[in-house]
Parts: sequence; structure tokens; C-alpha cells
Amino acid sequence: MKVPDIKVTPPGPKAREIVERDRTYLATTTKSAPIVIRRASGSVVEDVDGNLLIDFSSGISVLNVGHAHPKVVEAISKQAADFTHFAGTDFYYDIQARLAERLGKMTPGKHRKKVFFGNSGTEANEAAIKVAKSHKKRHMFLAFLGAFHGRTQGALALTASKAKQRAGFFPTMPGAVHIPYAYCYRCPYKLEYPSCDLYCANIIEDAYLTTVAPPEDVAGIFVEPVQGEGGYIVPPPGWMDRIAKIAKDHDFLLIDDEVQSGLGRTGKMWGIEHSKAVPDILTTAKSIASGLPMGAAVYRADLDYPESGKHSNTFGGNPVACAASLATLDVMEQDDLVARSAKTGDYMAKRLDEMKERYEFIGDRRGLGMMQATEFVVSRQSKKADPKIRDAIEEDAYKHGLILLPCGESSLRYIPALNIPKDVLDAGLEVLEGCFKRAATS
Repeated sequence: MKVPDIKVTPPGPKAREIVERDRTYLATTTKSAPIVIRRASGSVVEDVDGNLLIDFSSGISVLNVGHAHPKVVEAISKQAADFTHFAGTDFYYDIQARLAERLGKMTPGKHRKKVFFGNSGTEANEAAIKVAKSHKKRHMFLAFLGAFHGRTQGALALTASKAKQRAGFFPTMPGAVHIPYAYCYRCPYKLEYPSCDLYCANIIEDAYLTTVAPPEDVAGIFVEPVQGEGGYIVPPPGWMDRIAKIAKDHDFLLIDDEVQSGLGRTGKMWGIEHSKAVPDILTTAKSIASGLPMGAAVYRADLDYPESGKHSNTFGGNPVACAASLATLDVMEQDDLVARSAKTGDYMAKRLDEMKERYEFIGDRRGLGMMQATEFVVSRQSKKADPKIRDAIEEDAYKHGLILLPCGESSLRYIPALNIPKDVLDAGLEVLEGCFKRAATS
């Protein structure tokens, strides 16, 4: 099978018809490209007009084992034939308990853990907020500029990646204080690593905790090991460890948002494992169930609610989603996809660095494992963000058979399935470079 294979430039006539119906009847959300899927397998998407496209988006890092993995499909089908729902918050079933046990054992830290299942990353972060408030009896949180933790009113208070995500929705949950993230390419303090001595972490103690966030009122600090929607920003070595020490020294919880960076995406099972830090609460979602709605907050057992009824839901821990999750974890383990992510990620980084050398509008290439991005600028000297060229390249890419997603102000992210075949990966990278060439001469 030749990929990509473009028979009619997307969006074709069938796709345009569906896009128009979608715009008429569906709520306005975040759609970024008129790609209309018919079916998919592995890392290849067939659209409704018969085009075959290479997927470098993985459904926003949801399909780490690829589209329609046979073992995941089999597990879903088997569980659906047995029962599809039994309110796992009110009754019991084995598959939910087994998944919780597995997550507790595979997340950082040897301590005993409890798990709350939800239906998304946002719901997992809302659960983390409530667990932290309940245990610490405090109501403030620290978070970071550029962070994305969700769009519901609690999680939105922690989100700070784009102004339009918050505009018109005040007041959100009170008590969230934001700090600049460790964004070395655009250091807000105009310093350089390592001579900066991690000033962007030290300032939490030096300024924030002594002025606007009294530590005795802080329940926890939310942090992404790699910022996702904020631009795939990778903090420098030592930064996460410093953040963890500050949280421990001042007795508030370290809450690790692994919704996008977890499940092997960075070349480790969890992004935080690139440091020595151990979170008190870890949130995960996206790829945990290969496309079925699933999110989880995994936390120290001693943080659990002292009585029933403090927090619950209806669909969390759905048995079909649990089956998909267990099968996904089996595939990752049996195919050694975490190690493969690290190896393939190094290869991707090398190819992307070579492209950076050839095209002046690429200001930065960054990432860990198969969580890679390039940031586009007007010039490398000014570092002025150039979202127009980023958007033009994204559009050119899908027209030539490569599915991409933007992030940050002017970045593109490259997040193919961890098991993407080498020839398909190379074909996608060739399409990408073709887009860069056309952008450079336009």
C-alpha cells in the first residue's frame, strides 16, 4: 500500500458536505483541519473521498498504539458482548479493580495508591483538585503559564495556554496562581541555562510563596512534565526535581498532569520519569484506552476521602473502556513500545534538526521521545512567533497526505503512534519537508 495516496485534494466533495453539516449542527469547538475520516488502521487514515493520509496526530496523542489495534478491538468486542455498563462507582466488577491495581503499580512511587476513574483528562484533573482540597484542607493551587489542564470551570482556572480559552468565563475557581514555565527558548527572565541556576523554579520560594501564595494555603502545584497545548515545551534538567523539592519543603502536593505526556509518549512510561520526582497525584487520560473515553487520577492511598459520597460519577471506569485500557497496556508491554518511543524519538529529532538547519523560519526543535515539535519564527534573530507560516504548513501538509496538529503560539507537534512503521514515518517526514520547501519559496 502506497502512502500517502491523494486521489482528490482534501477536502474532497464528500468531505466538504460533511464539514458543512458539522458546522450547521455541532457546537463550535477546536477543529483545525477539514479531514473527514472513513476508517483507519495503524498510522494510516482513509478519508471519505478515498484519500490515504499518514497520521502524525494520533487523535491528539490518544492512539499511542495506533488506530484500531487488533488486540484492543478484540478486547472491546469481548467486553461489550458481556456487559457495557454497571455503574462502577456504585457496584463492582473485576475489570475495573484489575486496571486500578495495574495503574497503581506502574505509576511512579512504591507507596500504595488509589485510583479515581473519569472520562477525560479534564475530569481526572478535577478529581485531583478535589482530592487535594479534601486532604490538605486548603484551597489555593500553583500552576504555570502555558499550562493546559482542561476547560471545565475548575480545571480552566489552572489552564493558561491561550487567552481565548478563558475569555468570557470568569469567575473560574478562585485561588489559582500562575508562574512562568521553564521555557528556555523564550526565557521570561532573559537568562540562560545552566547559569540561571533554575531561577524559574527558585522564584516560587523567593517571590510567590512570600507574597501572593502563602504556603499554608496552598493545596498543591499542578505541572506538566512537558507542556502540551502550550507548545511542547521541555523544561531543562533538574527543574522538575527542584519543583518537587519546593512542594515537599512547603508541604503541598505535587500533581503531575500526564494526560498528553504519559503512556510512553516521551520515551519513558511517564514524562516525570525523566526526573527523580515522585508525584503525590498523577493524572492520565488520552491514550490510556486507545480512543475510548477514560481518565484517571492516581494518588497516594492516604489522600483518599475519609467517607463515601464526597466525589463520584456515573460513567467513570466503564467496563468497555477498562478492557480497552488493559489491552492497550498489554500491547505497550509486549511490543516494548516505551523503548521504541525513545529510539524512534531520537531518529525523529535528528531528522527534524536537519530540517531546522535548512529552513530559517524554524526557530526551535524540541521534544522528548515521540513528543516532538518545531516552533516557527519570522526570524531567528528576533524570535518573533510566526503562526501564519505554521498554519500554512499545516494546511499544505494535509493536502499532501500528512495529518498534523498545531500547539503553542506558532508550533507544530509531531506525535505519530509509538509503533508507526519506519517506512511510513519516513514517508511522513518527506511530506513534511516538502511542505517546508514550498513555504520557503512562496
